[in-house]
Amino acid sequence: MSFSGDTKGELCRQEFAHRSCTQAEAYGVLLYCNTFQSTGVRIVTECADFARRLPPLFRRAFRVDFDSVTEGERGGKRILSITDPYKLGLILDTFGIDPGGVVAHHINFAVLEEECCRAAFLRGAFLAGGSVTDPAKRYHLELFTSHYSVSREMQALMLEAGFSPKETTRKSNYVIYFKHSESIEDFLTAIGAPLAAMEVMNAKAEKHLRNGVNRRVNCDSANLTKAVDAAQEQIEAIRRLERRPGLDALPDKLSEAARLRLDNPELTLSQLAELFDPPITKSALNHRLRKLMALAGEERE
Repeated sequence: MSFSGDTKGELCRQEFAHRSCTQAEAYGVLLYCNTFQSTGVRIVTECADFARRLPPLFRRAFRVDFDSVTEGERGGKRILSITDPYKLGLILDTFGIDPGGVVAHHINFAVLEEECCRAAFLRGAFLAGGSVTDPAKRYHLELFTSHYSVSREMQALMLEAGFSPKETTRKSNYVIYFKHSESIEDFLTAIGAPLAAMEVMNAKAEKHLRNGVNRRVNCDSANLTKAVDAAQEQIEAIRRLERRPGLDALPDKLSEAARLRLDNPELTLSQLAELFDPPITKSALNHRLRKLMALAGEERE
């Protein structure tokens, strides 16, 4: 199952609370489902957990059952429908909609006065019209609907709740979305999916750790390359001095440094400094090698 499916599965394990919260969750489902009209309700989903939650949700919220539930083959789409006028009237009346008219797709904020009801409404909207990407790949959570007013009013509702979603359009749908991990974590926690929020946090921590390791490895590799290049330049300079005037003609300290570098081309300055008797500092060794390279340069000229 996908991360989005797992998240919806976690949300569907939420127990039903007060009837007002149950109605708010159902309201979110209706405004973000495939069809919500005075002539019928049609909810299409590929999430088995969501499909199983819908009948008891509507039974508790409106005391109605779905007229038909069609199971797709091999775990495909499920379609749940209500066409009975009496049932539709009960649902529409709950949200102050005239059963005899055209459904104006707006959010009735009077239904969402309590914070718990707003959280339930967001949960229903996400279950019906939302998705979240696997945080190991990227951070993206979105809610999409074909109703312009619903999308704009949802954004206002989220802003009031402390969220800052962005908005866009995709074909005939209106989308509000989050791309920051912290916003996704907060939203998932608010609607009742703390385990999914923790997965996002863990994925972010793992990415930071991996990036930190990669930076250190790249830094070490760059430093090693610099050290190898520097050692090669030192050896070439010493070879020129070895040909003329000869290493024995050099002062003892320089001669010793030259021979140790030739014998140990793979060692770092710190490791090479330890071979002296007595050991010398890295700074002292660096000074001697610079002196050798300067002498080699003079010899070349």
